Amino acid sequence: MSRAVIIIAALVAATLVAVTAILLATLGHRRIGHGLKRRFGPEYERLVTRHEGDTKAADRELGERLKQHGSVRERPLSSASREQYAAQWAGIQKRFVDSPQEAVAEADALLARLASDRGFPVGGPFEERLAALSVHHAKHVDGYRGLHAAVHGQGSTEQNRRAMTGARNLFDALVAQQPADSGRHRPQRHHAEGSGTR
Repeated sequence: MSRAVIIIAALVAATLVAVTAILLATLGHRRIGHGLKRRFGPEYERLVTRHEGDTKAADRELGERLKQHGSVRERPLSSASREQYAAQWAGIQKRFVDSPQEAVAEADALLARLASDRGFPVGGPFEERLAALSVHHAKHVDGYRGLHAAVHGQGSTEQNRRAMTGARNLFDALVAQQPADSGRHRPQRHHAEGSGTR
């Protein structure tokens, strides 16, 4: 073989390797993005919109949430606690008729206590709590976001009613006997890691 043929063959091989690497990286990113989209649902779409259509930025943000809050373990509630929370929520709903703004504020505070009892971080900014909850209850956090915004705004009674209705989904998920997310976000434990220390 002549030297020119060897150089051309090497260039073609290098080009094929580069093109293959780019394709694999693109497909890998799409697969990761698709997994995040499926897992986070409406929260993923909200972030893509917030990042002006930049899916990579949304993927990075959600990936960071998974790193920070994926290891949060939801603590179970006793049946007495579940009943107490349900009664408190029912009372708030009754008070909504006469005092919608106060009921919204009470519901926001109740959800914060409930999230804390379930093991979610509640100290610090609201957005941090929301990020942790989104990792485990992505389909329900937008209602909570709306409720929290209603506390700090002067919305109409109808807007407050919608905020309460939206937040109810997260409330129901947190009060449920079993966590809504059955541990798929948690790393698998090995038998060697001491049994009975859950």
